[in-house]
Amino acid sequence: MTTTRTMLRRPLAGLASLALLAGAPIAATIALPAPAMAATAGTLDDAVAALRGISTMRASFNQTDRNGQSVNGTMTLKRPGKIRFEYAKGVPLLIVSNGKSLTMIDYEVNQVQRWPISNSPLGALLDPNRDVKKYGKLRSTGNPNVLSVEVRDPNKPEFGVITLIFVRDGSAPGGWQLTNWVALDAQNNRTTVRLANHRYGVSVSDSTFTYKDPRRASRRPR
Repeated sequence: MTTTRTMLRRPLAGLASLALLAGAPIAATIALPAPAMAATAGTLDDAVAALRGISTMRASFNQTDRNGQSVNGTMTLKRPGKIRFEYAKGVPLLIVSNGKSLTMIDYEVNQVQRWPISNSPLGALLDPNRDVKKYGKLRSTGNPNVLSVEVRDPNKPEFGVITLIFVRDGSAPGGWQLTNWVALDAQNNRTTVRLANHRYGVSVSDSTFTYKDPRRASRRPR
């Protein structure tokens, strides 16, 4: 458990400081669809439309660090600005955003850490119009059905880098499905998060984005 918890704590489990693909071929990260003869390459506007088109989403995720250690869980997203990463049973950590701040709760040591959403490349997921359009740039994939967008704030390198990968999918919002992201934090720790079993438009209560504060005897939801 100590090794797993160390991996997860690296700047908000590699999610708050979400890695640049570091030169790795896209094909090594995801399975690519065959190029369509008349397919048009994706744009930043396509990425923004895909993210903004999600009202709610739930997906399973697999998170892997640069040493190959992995953990699984469920991600729940709701506009505007709410996200929850709930890890599998046995991992006493929770990451949640209420739309204003991103919080990591470690129930094993009763610790709570909080960051403004604006201080995390996860803002690209939570506020795509601001982050993707202002700080994003396309990276060539060699496949018109795969869209790779690197998001970084050049004036704030301490916030890290996130590279979002989309695959063309007519059933997904905006016609592009977010399949994974790779992140590099300021300490060069790389984390890859892969999504699967996407479900859009699911019913999600706002209470999903609250948490029990382990520092309080009452343990009331925040």
